[in-house]
Amino acid sequence: MKNSNRVMAAVLVTALALPLGTPAHAAAAAAITVEVIASSGSGCAPGTASVVSNGDDTGFRVRYRDFVAEAGDGAALVDRRKNCQLGVLVTIPDGWTIAIASANYRGKASLRSGATALQRTSYYWQGSSATQRKDATFAGPLNGLWTTWDVAPVLTYAECGSQSVLNVNTELRIDAGASTGVSTMSMNTTEGDVDTLFNFSLSHC
Repeated sequence: MKNSNRVMAAVLVTALALPLGTPAHAAAAAAITVEVIASSGSGCAPGTASVVSNGDDTGFRVRYRDFVAEAGDGAALVDRRKNCQLGVLVTIPDGWTIAIASANYRGKASLRSGATALQRTSYYWQGSSATQRKDATFAGPLNGLWTTWDVAPVLTYAECGSQSVLNVNTELRIDAGASTGVSTMSMNTTEGDVDTLFNFSLSHC
């Protein structure tokens, strides 16, 4: 496993009992680590997806380097839909549990008039039946960066313990429709301010 896939996110942990949904920044210093332990799919070959601290100690970002779908003139049929399945190992201090409070998805699109696109992301804690899913649709003409938010209606906490795996499944799909030319939809970090941000919520076990 590459060291670049392991990051430390310092969070505040207090010895006092806090209510459910306590933000990560409301707790005194212990460490949460996040690490990509598995990746598969046509949109994230091994080594092309990573996780990094979001910079304010309340979550992490997923960054892709080769995640783009395209459709239209000359584009292969298999490129119309790209997907990525990630397993992110989240290690937290003993006595705490963690939930994903919200997620922010950002990408880039170049859609011709008549083309449409779908971005779909779902995530769940391994061993849990509760899955959070966000669908976002787009229609051409569209050229530039896009962003969508997903706020969890109910916080789903991982099982208490020092480690949990967050499974993140993301799909990009394009329908060229009656458009001419090539349309693309991507989540490549190299194309600008593009990534997926997951925000934490901590609670005592």
